[in-house]
Amino acid sequence: MGANTSQVSDLSDNPSLKALVGTESISENDPFWNQLISFTFISPTSSGDSKLLEEAVIPLAKILIENNPRTGNFGALVRIFLGRTKELKISTECQDQLFIWQAHNALFMIRCLLKVFIREMSEEELHLQFSYQERAPGSCSEDLLEELLSNLVHLIVEVPLLDITYSILFEAVTTLLVFFSYQLFHKDILRDGIIYQHIMKGRCLCLTSRLVKTLLYNFIRQEKCPPPATHIFEPKAEGGLLYGLASGVASGLWSVFTLGGAGSKAGIDQEHNPLPLSNQSLLLLLVLANLTDGPDWPNPYRQAITCFRNTQDTSSLPMEQPHTFQINFNSLYTALCEQQRSDQATLLLYTLLHQNTNMRTYMLSRTDMDNLVLPILEILYHVEERNSHHVYMALIILLILTEDDAFNRSIHEVVLKNISWYTERSLTEISLGSLLILVVIRTIQFNMTRTRDKYLHTNCLAALANMSAQFRCLHQYAAQRIISLFALLSKKHNKVLEQATQSLRGRQGDNTALPDYAQDLNVIEEVIRMMLEIINSCLCNSLHHNPNLVYALLYKRELFEQFRTHPSFQDIMQNLDTVIGFFSQRLEQAGSDLSVERVQEVIMKGAQALPKDRLKIRRRGRGDINLPHRLVTQHPQHSWRVR
Repeated sequence: MGANTSQVSDLSDNPSLKALVGTESISENDPFWNQLISFTFISPTSSGDSKLLEEAVIPLAKILIENNPRTGNFGALVRIFLGRTKELKISTECQDQLFIWQAHNALFMIRCLLKVFIREMSEEELHLQFSYQERAPGSCSEDLLEELLSNLVHLIVEVPLLDITYSILFEAVTTLLVFFSYQLFHKDILRDGIIYQHIMKGRCLCLTSRLVKTLLYNFIRQEKCPPPATHIFEPKAEGGLLYGLASGVASGLWSVFTLGGAGSKAGIDQEHNPLPLSNQSLLLLLVLANLTDGPDWPNPYRQAITCFRNTQDTSSLPMEQPHTFQINFNSLYTALCEQQRSDQATLLLYTLLHQNTNMRTYMLSRTDMDNLVLPILEILYHVEERNSHHVYMALIILLILTEDDAFNRSIHEVVLKNISWYTERSLTEISLGSLLILVVIRTIQFNMTRTRDKYLHTNCLAALANMSAQFRCLHQYAAQRIISLFALLSKKHNKVLEQATQSLRGRQGDNTALPDYAQDLNVIEEVIRMMLEIINSCLCNSLHHNPNLVYALLYKRELFEQFRTHPSFQDIMQNLDTVIGFFSQRLEQAGSDLSVERVQEVIMKGAQALPKDRLKIRRRGRGDINLPHRLVTQHPQHSWRVR
């Protein structure tokens, strides 16, 4: 950094940088500035090298903090950048790469210094660092901090994304993220902070919809770093200088959304991400969307995200909505389907499904929902490799989707072949609905043996309950797994019951506290009841469509014996008793030593013969969405809280 600097070790001895942070004030008209921002720099090839660069900047930044009140050199550097940006659009049109490169270098230096400033001082003190400057007599005072913030937003929305502008657009987005990193160092929400006020109410407000739209399009376009010939920095295998230097701030802000991570491997994924601008734009979009509302004004960026419409939607709005805009839903849908490996993209998908009714309606109307659902199921299938927050978001997305009856019907009509990531059993052909059931049941079983999270159980079962009335042509393996899960729950129920009984017998005068077996039993019985509700709902609404479930039910009918007389399950067991008794009688009439094919034939004919009025249809509400306290993306106050 600085003229002719090419190594991290050179920074502290670089004469231009020493002059910048030194005790002498440098006029904005001095040729020094042109020399300072005409630097080349060897890109770090790893996060370790990026950290070395950051550590090399810290002592220089601290010297500047001490001297800047007398020299105003930091403010001068900011004004040099602002002066360059006024001609940036013209430079782009004229393909003036040198001018764009210098503007980028100036902003890059500002960002590196800002990252240290923000860690070392309050917002008020930072504001003062911008105000120290040489003023001509009679000149008016300007808020240089607001000017920079406004200029960055203008740059992002006005400068087109080309190979020669990729670097400076990336810097602009990342510098805004650096400004928001103040929240990382505070437990309380910075609702009254200077930066917050400028972004939410200042000159940036009129660009709200354009900024949100541009960030969304950056995510949609998924542009890779341009080749070395088109920009000054040479991208290396792991993202190079452009991405490496920002990854610390980006991953830090992302840890705020996930409230501390919990063993996420996202940091590793980010390190190898070849799409730095797309990824940073998505992070900035999520940060803006999750800023808390003011005392008497809503978050305009969240308003923009919740009300934008499809470019093909020509209908007029019933009432004027603030900050609305139009965007290509097909392109956005495609990008969301392709990028679900990152929890950032999953959070965006959740946000849009949950808060933007236009986007939710569009997604549910798609005939290729498997492109969206399969990546979500893959997240749940690899639950061991994902952090808990990514798993929760994926599950809540399924909950939102299964609230729609048309979705629940259509997923059983989509036939999939050879699902490569599902390795427990070879599935040469299975419906999307049956696969969804298999993955959710697998998640429940993983939770029972590992995490034992009640919220996860409840939400998984709620998704199955939402679907149960529309179960159609269940795959035999899916039907088996439903009954196997019930068998596992039954076994666990009996074990806890036996432990409680033995503990009471051995107590005899011992006043020590007993383990809370009653609470354990209550939880297990609640889950068992939900499973019985799911089976019952399927039998009442679509028995004749699901012979494989009836077959599995009959094959394991002894599992249900103990719950017939149990006071908690007597009401729900009536229909199951009716079905088991009806089909058992028909099988007895068909003879003994029946083949599998013959049993299935009897079941198919019996399903048509069973009078519908024999089964009592139980009315139940939809499964509620339980957002666990560890992931409250809907509530910005919690989404900003750090560990």
